[in-house]
Amino acid sequence: QVQLVESGGGLVQAGGSLRLSCAASESIFSINIMDWYRQAPGKQRELVAGVTSTGGTNYAESVEGRFTIARDNAKQTVYLQMNSLKPEDTAVYYCHAYKRTVERGTIFEYDYWGQGTQVTVSS
Repeated sequence: QVQLVESGGGLVQAGGSLRLSCAASESIFSINIMDWYRQAPGKQRELVAGVTSTGGTNYAESVEGRFTIARDNAKQTVYLQMNSLKPEDTAVYYCHAYKRTVERGTIFEYDYWGQGTQVTVSS
């Protein structure tokens, strides 16, 4: 069971920056994908950015060019650098980890979630 703890959220003015961190309770070396989701009030949770174990990244169109995701396996941590923040970025941000293993021909998939950290961008 991997535990994920987010930090770095807070209140910032539009145009400002924040860096979120997601610390895992154990090595993330074998975690296939680590990503950030967010959920604004009254809206569904949406994928913001993801990074694979080989370093590949993907971003939601709404954050492309403003947010950067990075993983540091040695520190068991994933980061989300958020620049040029907009009021519409206001949400609770969740860290997520997806792990897939194959044991004796059987595929096992695991999903882990953090508790979330609030990001509020004022106009």
